[in-house]
Amino acid sequence: MRSLLLAALFAVFAPAISAQTPSVMGTWLTASGVAQVRIGPCQNAASGPLCGFIVGLINPKGPDGVVVAPDVATDYRNADPALRSRKVLGMPLIWGFKRTADPNAYDGGQIYNGENGKIYSANISLQADGTLRLRGYVGSPMFGETQIWTRVK
Repeated sequence: MRSLLLAALFAVFAPAISAQTPSVMGTWLTASGVAQVRIGPCQNAASGPLCGFIVGLINPKGPDGVVVAPDVATDYRNADPALRSRKVLGMPLIWGFKRTADPNAYDGGQIYNGENGKIYSANISLQADGTLRLRGYVGSPMFGETQIWTRVK
């Protein structure tokens, strides 16, 4: 009888416990404060277990420096001329990450920097304070830049 009661309690509280488990999954405000990125499982397995797409823009600017509506902002700085007209909303920003021994850290990924149109190697990890640490680099993580993203509530 006691084990049945414990099983029933676990069934009731397990969803609440798992919902509170910290994770890199979710929507994040970038360090620059100009974009919101939703991180979740990749739709294409070849892209790795974790991908991030731009889902929100704050005062995006066009090539002339004038603020434009988020739904018309384009990737005009892309190094590939064929991609310069793609919409920023929905654009992939991070991909190719692999799990590490830490369930809240991923390594070996790529990040696209829309501010200069370049792709960098990257790693990400959820910090104890609930922020997301993202490090983009060339060659070795030693030669890179760290950003702290905050979760969008």
